[in-house]
Amino acid sequence: MKNSLSLSFIFLSRPLFTATLLLIIHCIIVQSDANDLIAQTCKNTPYYNLCVSSLRSVPRSSRADVQGLALVMVDIVRAKASTTLKFINQELKRSPKLRRPLRFCASSYDAILTADIPEAIEALQKGDPKFAENGTNDAAVEASSCEDSFHGKSPLTKLNKVVHDTSVVASAITRLLL
Repeated sequence: MKNSLSLSFIFLSRPLFTATLLLIIHCIIVQSDANDLIAQTCKNTPYYNLCVSSLRSVPRSSRADVQGLALVMVDIVRAKASTTLKFINQELKRSPKLRRPLRFCASSYDAILTADIPEAIEALQKGDPKFAENGTNDAAVEASSCEDSFHGKSPLTKLNKVVHDTSVVASAITRLLL
């Protein structure tokens, strides 16, 4: 009885071990393919390192096609723009001397969040990458316009650069779909 149990265990455990090993190898290959798609996609953008680090920071990127990567990047732009708008609103309370450029920037970031990003997302979901590219390009322009409104030292320089650069990356990824 004991011998038949150990023989059964050996015969059953070997296929189980093999299946588990194959599953692990498959997962490694799939992950490698996803990383290759991210790297290949990001090579077509002006900010390769920003692109790769941004996309790899979002788990769903590993399962995405190029359209999915574009959507992830647009979501990243939205998050960065939202953070920047919150900072602008805080600065409006703290820096009365900068009220005019900060109000301009608040309006610019409101446009990014209520028009440009929704346009890009809707266009990508509908399979119309040209309108998505327009939305992401507009977001980059809005961030640059905000920075330029200070005519000198800006408390938003780093934030504007991040929004601009991620928008340009999103635009470049979207352009791959044309």
